[in-house]
This record gives sequence, structure tokens and C-alpha cells, in this order.
Amino acid sequence: MNLSDSQTGGSVPRRVSAMEAVLTHLRGAIERGSYAVGDKLPSEAELCRTLGVSRPVLREALRALQTMGLTVSRTGRGTFVVARSVEDPTFGDYAASDLMEVRRHIEIPVAGYAARRRTPEDVERLTGLLERMERETDTTAWVALDTLFHLSVAQAARNPVFRRVIEEIRDALARQSAFLNELGGRREHSDREHRALVEALAEGSEEAAVRAMSHHLDRVETTLTDIVRSAPTPTGADA
Repeated sequence: MNLSDSQTGGSVPRRVSAMEAVLTHLRGAIERGSYAVGDKLPSEAELCRTLGVSRPVLREALRALQTMGLTVSRTGRGTFVVARSVEDPTFGDYAASDLMEVRRHIEIPVAGYAARRRTPEDVERLTGLLERMERETDTTAWVALDTLFHLSVAQAARNPVFRRVIEEIRDALARQSAFLNELGGRREHSDREHRALVEALAEGSEEAAVRAMSHHLDRVETTLTDIVRSAPTPTGADA
């Protein structure tokens, strides 16, 4: 079996990376019971050979399985199945549901405060970050900029406690962002949502800023929910 780039179904097909194809295959095998809870997955070498993918691609897929809570990696022993279905992905130290709950209670009011208190320098910094994100093609670099963007919004709110909270969950935000971009194709959507927020901040509109951040988090949660409910199913695969 060889897995490579293919396309998902739907009205607007999206390219499915080799990593997504591998993840779909392994997740499906676990959910069907081909690998039962407690089973050890085949070795990386065997999986690479069977699926026809490189080790870096396989390792990304294995990390995603672990984030979804389906497997655990035990040093020197391998990867083991610990759940048959995805319940609540974990990003670093925090469950996705907990992270989203906190983000709604913190980042939505932060956006409103930022609209009232931002300085011209804040708007210039955020605009510059957004322009870099829109040009960036490397996912890792984009994720770093995304996290910095949200920190900068908190900075514009002029309350150090807000920034400290965002700092605390910074690693989880980065992990969540990378996960959603890899499996949900979120990058371009995020850029547009961020631009709407920057425009609201530039106008000094608290209402528009709150609306923009609320919409952004709604879309993040919807994408996360879609990924959890079912993995994308490639329509074909070739070498």
C-alpha cells in the first residue's frame, strides 16, 4: 500500500497530505478494531515499508494519533493503542475543550479592551505580523507568528494579567494551531479572520473586535470538532 497526496471530497476539494493519508489509515484501523486497545502498532520501519512513506511523514501521523488520545508512545517499547475513538485531543498540558473554554473567556474580552486601548504602534505591530503570516509558506514559521499575533493582541489590551495568561497557554496554542493547519487547512482562513480583527482594532471598534475574535474562535472550534468526529477520507492514493 502506498499513500501519497490525494484529495478530499466535498464542494471544494482540498489536497490531502501524505501525513493525513497515513493518519486516516491508522485512525481507521484503530476505530475499526484492527488494532485493539492495548495492541502495539507495527514498528516505524514496518509501517513506512507497508504504507510507502518516509519516516518523518509517519512520525507526524503518529504524533497526531497521540494528540487525539488514541495512542501513547513508550520509550524503547513502541506505540500502543489506548483508546478506540477520539474524545478530546490534548495540546501539551491542556485538553482541547479546556483550552477552548479559557480562550473564549479570555481572548474575546481581550479583543474588546485592545480596541479601546491600542496605540498606533500596536496596530502597526499587528499589521506587520499579519502581513508576514500572509506571505509565510512554512507551517512551523506561520504557527510561531500566529502565537505571537495573539500575544500582541493581549499586549494591546494593556493588562499584564491577560498577557501572562496567554503566555501560560502559548505552547498549547502553538500545538493546536499546527494541528488544525495540518489536518483542517486553517491557515488561509485564519489569515482572513486575523485581518478582520486588525481592521477592527485599527478602527477602535470594540464591538467589531469582539465579533471578529468570536468568529475566529467559532471557526477554530468547528474545525477541531470536524477533525474529532471523523478523519478525512482520501479518494485515492498512489506512489
